Amino acid sequence: MAKINPSFSKELRKFGAADFNACYNCGNCTAVCTLSTHDSSFPREMVRLSALGLEEEIKSSLKPWECYYCGECSTLCPQEANPGELMMSLRRYLTSKYDWTGLSGLLYKSLPLSLSAFLLLFAGVMAFAYSVGFELESLIHFGHLFEMIAIGAVSIIILLPNIIRMWNYTIRKPGYKVSLMKYIQSIGELFIHMFTQKRALGCDDNQVRWFEHFILVIGYLSLLFTTVFLNWFSSPYLVVIIFGYLVSAVVFGVTVDFVGGRIKKKKELSKHSQPSDWIFVIWLFLMGLTAFFVRLFIDLDLLSDHKWLYIVHLTVLVQWALIIVPFGKWTHFMYRSFSLYFNKLKD
Repeated sequence: MAKINPSFSKELRKFGAADFNACYNCGNCTAVCTLSTHDSSFPREMVRLSALGLEEEIKSSLKPWECYYCGECSTLCPQEANPGELMMSLRRYLTSKYDWTGLSGLLYKSLPLSLSAFLLLFAGVMAFAYSVGFELESLIHFGHLFEMIAIGAVSIIILLPNIIRMWNYTIRKPGYKVSLMKYIQSIGELFIHMFTQKRALGCDDNQVRWFEHFILVIGYLSLLFTTVFLNWFSSPYLVVIIFGYLVSAVVFGVTVDFVGGRIKKKKELSKHSQPSDWIFVIWLFLMGLTAFFVRLFIDLDLLSDHKWLYIVHLTVLVQWALIIVPFGKWTHFMYRSFSLYFNKLKD
């Protein structure tokens, strides 16, 4: 039997939800949403589940991840219940439930705690730099080593168990029986959505935003590949150096546009930015910017006199790898891709 929890709305507000209880079930959001079907009242179903506090039903649902927040539902809501922002808040809430460490929920709900975590890692980087005497070659060597170790450790220790918990909530507990062959045959769905964000094309008037996200994903993954696997900062190969400049400039350029959009607040998506939204785009912006200038200073033979620049880049990198990737908004990229894969399994 489903257990109703009316006080759940208080918990969801900590994740950024607006006054979704103002909804009087008019159906405008469902009428305008391209995800709505004869069998699925989207997003109204999630609004009702949230208002009733049906937490188990919410945790077993993949629907919040299907929403790409075009904002039309919120624009047309006569009660200003803001269903679009509710879906965003549900994604933050679900992220906290998937995370076995519990840190995602704490960081989402507490800005002071998030800032403390960033300051703690900054102090750690400075302590490390001091321990090697601020020697540039050691800083770059251990910085590259950190990238390789962090990718493996975060993936195996945090992200993989979280995906298993997500699978447990959405596939195993609801009782879906899926054959091994189905898992294998459907794996292409995961990679298609992970690398192309294809589902966003289903939203009306979303082509430009889809293209920006697509370029950002490709740029970010290319920058990661270039710095980690091609060792961009130490590479003597011209093609690697030029490619690194290109992808870091792409990441920088697209994030400038994202930051500008959140400042202007012209689109529904940008009107209700939470701290986690700002942290994600600002740190991604800093990743592209500092990586670009570190390599530029290397090529101009200036970095040895400006070690602070690499220390800034290393600080941003460490904070990104240990806070934003495992516990912040970066995980939405991963969970959304797996949600569409799991939906394919259900079919």
